[in-house]
Amino acid sequence: MPVDPQRKRKIRLVVALSTAVLLAVALIYTSFSASTEAKEPSELLNASPGTSYEMTGKVVKGSIEREGNGIAFRVVDRDGSGQALPVTYTGAVPDPFRGGREIVLTGAIENGVFVGEPETLITKCPSKFTTKSDV
Repeated sequence: MPVDPQRKRKIRLVVALSTAVLLAVALIYTSFSASTEAKEPSELLNASPGTSYEMTGKVVKGSIEREGNGIAFRVVDRDGSGQALPVTYTGAVPDPFRGGREIVLTGAIENGVFVGEPETLITKCPSKFTTKSDV
């Protein structure tokens, strides 16, 4: 029994629209589930070991030490408060990385130390629009 061309066109339209809606829902779901909020060091002091986190904070001045092919340093909350969290990192270190700068780093807590994943260290540069005393 042949299908009416008008009905066939409607069926194709319904299938195409259903597919588009499913793809849009899948895209929205994956984009929201992939985004993580960066945590401050004070939030990570009691974090569960082995879980991956994105940390943001300020490098404590004078705390940077070279360790073989990596570095070790301490990080406090961005406002300079809170207890310092020890960090180890192996990988490329950005040129502007130094004490007092804000960083973003992905890694996990191991034995009370935040171990950064290689190639995930980002140094935030100070704004051109801050006064010299703020930098």
